[in-house]
Amino acid sequence: MTAKMTRARPEVSRMFCQSAFLSEYQTTDKTPNRGCMTTPIRFLPYLRPMVWGSRRLADILGKTLPSASAYGESWEVSSHPVHQSIVAEGSWAGRSLGRLVQEKASDLFGSISLNEFPWLIKFIDADDWLSVQVHPDDEKVKTLWPGERGKTEAWFVIAAEAGSRIYAGLLDGVAEKDLRAALADGEVTRCLHSFTPQAGDCLFLPAGTVHAVGGGVVIAEVQQTSDATFRLFDWNRRDANGQFRPLHIEQALASIDWTSGPVEAVRVPEFAACTETEVARPLVRCPYFDLDYVHVVGESWRAESTGLHALIVLSGSGHLLSADLRTSVTRGQVWLVPAFSDYDIQPSGSLKLLVCSLPAK
Repeated sequence: MTAKMTRARPEVSRMFCQSAFLSEYQTTDKTPNRGCMTTPIRFLPYLRPMVWGSRRLADILGKTLPSASAYGESWEVSSHPVHQSIVAEGSWAGRSLGRLVQEKASDLFGSISLNEFPWLIKFIDADDWLSVQVHPDDEKVKTLWPGERGKTEAWFVIAAEAGSRIYAGLLDGVAEKDLRAALADGEVTRCLHSFTPQAGDCLFLPAGTVHAVGGGVVIAEVQQTSDATFRLFDWNRRDANGQFRPLHIEQALASIDWTSGPVEAVRVPEFAACTETEVARPLVRCPYFDLDYVHVVGESWRAESTGLHALIVLSGSGHLLSADLRTSVTRGQVWLVPAFSDYDIQPSGSLKLLVCSLPAK
């Protein structure tokens, strides 16, 4: 696509070149490629009641919760059998993500050959404690949960109450016998590294990492397309029917990466700050996804896509414009951008985003 450049911002375009998802300049060329699926799309959220949830998905992220129950998750982009995301609006409204992958794979993924959608993107409201849990990797899941994928994930903390906590990884030197003894004593946390989260923390959790979160934390999560979770400990909690949720101790122990230790967060101090400084910061690089934090301020940004990516709106509002779309973007939305989509972002003051993209090969 030929583009007329009107202004550049070299201080942020360096990162865009590294992650290969944006070329940062303005353009007046709006010529669409009518033969391809080029319009950014948004899906209907799939809202999941959870024993550990509350109402923050509505209060903080603007979700319309369908009942007075406590909700813990909003699945925004998913092609997992548990839920197929449905396009909310536009030319593709009503189609499932799985159908789009079948019919429009080359438009979605570009030159990368994929048979299924690679990510599950969700928001989490951890009011009470999520179970102490672990996810298997791609190899171990073959025997522990045949038919599922491994589950490597990343969290970005949007909000955290005083007294909240994240457990991430085993303490140095903890072996299987130590963890078994702690489980028998009902004191599993004595084996776990923990810290007090702050808004702007990003945590990378490779498959095999023991983890938990609770106490009032709202998180944006990007993960492999998988629901493979094994519970080690569930805080002696009963569900709405007065029953204990099942534990999967042997499968969890078999899934743990015993060579990895404590996991520390990467902090983005600019996220919680009132600043007009543009920021483009790489957060995660792994075989399954790249994750970047981007703060857009002021004038329109022109984005020329070179691959599939998703825009996760963490804060602020604005407009998203492409050849066939003009729509508002607000906190709590996730937009999936096909490989050949060109678009403008027009912030209303400022817009803070996570950008999830396919790793460069």
